[in-house]
Amino acid sequence: MEYFIIAGEASGDLHGSRLMAALKRRDPAATFRFLGGDLMSRQAGRAPLVHYRDMAYMGFVDVVRHLRPILGFMRTAKRSLEAERPAVVILIDYPSFNLKIARYAHERLGLPVHYFISPKVWAWKQWRVKSIRRWVDRMYSILPFEVEFYRRHDYDVDYVGNPTVAEVDEAIDAMGTRSDFATRHGLDGRPLLALVPGSRVKEVRDNLPTMLAVAARHPELQAVVAGAPALDEGLYREVMGDSAVPVLRDATFELVRHARAALVTSGTAVLETALLGTPQVALYRMNGSKLYHRLKSLLIKVPYVTLPNLILGEEAVGEMLLDDCTPPNVDRRLTPLLDSDSAERATMLDAYARLRQSLGDNDCALTAAALICESLNHGRS
Repeated sequence: MEYFIIAGEASGDLHGSRLMAALKRRDPAATFRFLGGDLMSRQAGRAPLVHYRDMAYMGFVDVVRHLRPILGFMRTAKRSLEAERPAVVILIDYPSFNLKIARYAHERLGLPVHYFISPKVWAWKQWRVKSIRRWVDRMYSILPFEVEFYRRHDYDVDYVGNPTVAEVDEAIDAMGTRSDFATRHGLDGRPLLALVPGSRVKEVRDNLPTMLAVAARHPELQAVVAGAPALDEGLYREVMGDSAVPVLRDATFELVRHARAALVTSGTAVLETALLGTPQVALYRMNGSKLYHRLKSLLIKVPYVTLPNLILGEEAVGEMLLDDCTPPNVDRRLTPLLDSDSAERATMLDAYARLRQSLGDNDCALTAAALICESLNHGRS
């Protein structure tokens, strides 16, 4: 069968490539057309119709400025769907683009539409659930609480496991000792404080200065910044000024795993840090207008913003957001976590254990591939 897959960013390319590999195990004759990246290209044995790096626009203003190429990418996808008539359309997150494709594939072409990794409609833009109900035949979730969320909206989804569990476990198995890590990167013998300011330029600009200010309060720790591979070294030097804090690239999991504690910009990295077993404080500053902050707080529909807290339904990880994200406030959350015998540290590590149990140990790509193939075979019988 031919599978048509759309991934609009780097994480989607990774998850899409693993899903392709899993589909080939179920369907050795599988062929793929896709919008994605290099990892998906290796699995498919062909280039993408559109590379995700050309689609990586964020925010309303950025999208409006690049509307013409975005519409061109959409036309490319629609023409390929109409010409090839694949067995199934599989969409990976990226909702602004993918839900338009879902409508076209479902209404105009009558193709089955499956969604692997749900958009975060539970956080904001919940009105998108109506579009998902109307145009998406099957949804495969990687967050267990999404099952109940969608059920409240009269839509059944399948929880297939979370890919971060396997990714973190594989990384831990391949790691050396903390001493080896320190020697390899020229670090001294002090306990490590991992600073993980995000993978986007604005995240680094907004959050790294606060992290550095907190780190300066703890000279007994060696602070180390986890550098994002896609960001230029000059960005870190510009934001950090004359700071002597080192920046390590391609070593985030190892750095966090060996750290006494971590300061982490909210996002998937908070979940990764929890699964790596390192106590943390989650930060999210957004430097900008107060009006934007007020609007954002009105639009967000969930009690927490970090994935561990959403999954557990409690504040397991301290969230320092927007105006609350100041060095003194963050440090008040961090300092108790540095004591290996503190109640706060023990409570967080206990929550991490419950989090891992909640996520389970399913291989999400294999589970999703099995459900996709079973659905298609049932539809043909």
